[in-house]
Amino acid sequence: MKVGITEVAVRAQVSEATVSRVINRRQGVARKTREAVERAMADLGYERQTQGQLVAVVTELVSNPFFADVCERIEATLAPHGLKTILCPCFPGGVQELDYVTSLADRGVAAVVFLSASNTIEGADPQAYELLRSRRIPFVGVNGQFEGGCDAPVFSTDDLLAAELAVDHLYRLGHRRIGMASGPLGNRPADRRVSGFLAALARRSITDPEQWVVRQSYTVEGGQSAALALLARGATAVVAASDYMALGAIRGARRQGHHVPRDVSVVGYDGSMIMDFVDPPLTTVRQPADRLAPEVARSVLALLGNRDVPAGELLFDPELVIRASTAPPRKE
Repeated sequence: MKVGITEVAVRAQVSEATVSRVINRRQGVARKTREAVERAMADLGYERQTQGQLVAVVTELVSNPFFADVCERIEATLAPHGLKTILCPCFPGGVQELDYVTSLADRGVAAVVFLSASNTIEGADPQAYELLRSRRIPFVGVNGQFEGGCDAPVFSTDDLLAAELAVDHLYRLGHRRIGMASGPLGNRPADRRVSGFLAALARRSITDPEQWVVRQSYTVEGGQSAALALLARGATAVVAASDYMALGAIRGARRQGHHVPRDVSVVGYDGSMIMDFVDPPLTTVRQPADRLAPEVARSVLALLGNRDVPAGELLFDPELVIRASTAPPRKE
């Protein structure tokens, strides 16, 4: 027999109107009452309707294994609560992103996650966030705070610590000419990693650290171009702003006749498991998708349940994963 709100109301000892408010995630229900209704739905096997129960994940970086992993983990956490996750690949901060958000809002999307989207760009148009706020549609960010003074929750990897971990590893190996293949200027994670990198070099009394930073795109080609510029300056090690850029740095070093890691050491960033199977296996700073993504999903659930979520940015510690792309520098 199909379970309806009448059966849920009897089990939870509340009115059908209260059950309806909980199902539609409306305000005006006490926390204990809401929990009783949700427990009754779970006990009875009540199936929520999927209309209006969609959570959109807006991101440009679908091909990056790290972001695919984050999306899967968000979906896995939301699914038991009757929410369906949809992926919206689009260029961040542009008309396409605003069109996506407008269409989603018009179709009754429950919430939106900006996964390294326009929230990572300095000076991005806040119109999409303003639209969501006007429709009372909750949203959260990953790896970047929002423009326009928006206090929506944000969950990020600690980029300053990530840079310190990479530099410390290479410095301990004996490298003193350490370069950074960074992402573009105005990208919040890239800017913060550069700040962390420069601070890490300065703490180790390396003079003129700015000369060791080259900005490029978050691509294999960008990593290759940045690495070639750094090698021309005499770098013996490269800290890349993504694993893809690190693969490009390795390719660029090899095309110059260098061996990795005997001649040049390379450290990536993101930490996809597949980097254990490239040649050589990549030393990288791993973003904690296993901790970050469930927290993002839990914040979405809390916001949909009209529960308080701390505003501002919550930082997660990254982890250095040492593999075979780093080694002590060659003796000259």
